[in-house]
Amino acid sequence: MRADRLLSLLLLLQNRGRTTAPELAAELEVSVRTVYRDIDALGASGVPVLADRGPAGGYRLADGYRTRLTGLTDAQADSLFLAGVPGPAQDLGLGADLAAAQLKLQAALPGRLAGRARQIQERFHLDATAWFRDADPVPHLARIAQAVWDQRVLHAHYRRWRGEVRRELHPLGLVLKGGIWYLVARVGAGAGAGDADGEDTVRTYRVARFLAVDTAEDGFERPAGFELAAYWQESTDRLDAALRGQTAQLRLSPRGRQLLPMQFGAAGTRALADAGPPDADGWVRISLAVESETIAVGDILRLGTEAEVLGPPALRRALAETVTALAGRYA
Repeated sequence: MRADRLLSLLLLLQNRGRTTAPELAAELEVSVRTVYRDIDALGASGVPVLADRGPAGGYRLADGYRTRLTGLTDAQADSLFLAGVPGPAQDLGLGADLAAAQLKLQAALPGRLAGRARQIQERFHLDATAWFRDADPVPHLARIAQAVWDQRVLHAHYRRWRGEVRRELHPLGLVLKGGIWYLVARVGAGAGAGDADGEDTVRTYRVARFLAVDTAEDGFERPAGFELAAYWQESTDRLDAALRGQTAQLRLSPRGRQLLPMQFGAAGTRALADAGPPDADGWVRISLAVESETIAVGDILRLGTEAEVLGPPALRRALAETVTALAGRYA
């Protein structure tokens, strides 16, 4: 345990530069006294740790000192080679850089870990694209990613379902979800006239729908306290609640219970968890969160004869009308 902590302390000093003992203690979740002892232990082992006195003081490594990639556990080394997904890296224009970085990392690892790294690459492949769907064409992704990294304003031509718009965007981050790239950006002061989104509004844009992007010379300030992961979770939760704002009452056969999670995902799994006891024929009653009536009819039809809608009455009537029309068409 102490060896792991000493390595973490060394890497913190290497990556952050001058750091105070209280800051190191908070990061390592130990006491300041323990940090003092660990600093002494690093010095005794030959690591050149320097102590700077005064209000702006702290501990730092001697200029030019760098540790090699030793001390990695098997799992840590394995995870490095699972972290780079080839397809998304290629989309971002980083395919060659990823390959070169993995070669350098493999060369720096001790022999046993290098052998495990080769086995990882031989035995595991990560494919982020969803089944039965080609990846979106994203010709502007690399430029958008560079603007995100450089914190530069984007002048964008974007295609929405209501028509095309031109916007000034402050790109805050990129998200890969189910093989689809999304840009999270704040709408700048240059948003088009009559645009519903005001300045400082953060929105999500599907990268494949950008028709053109130009990077401006201007930079921008990121919103204080903005966290990409937190925004994305809140956004997806909000979208799910908005889309699935209605509840349908269904009867499901045993086969229908197997199909429901495949057709409705997490909503289907939650509905089954709260299902009542099966009747004499093995059918159960559930309450299922669904989208609008039109979409719900199409979704429930995918369950075929393994489901019956009990309510609400409007949804049951809409499903009956659709089935009647299909029967007439195929009579």
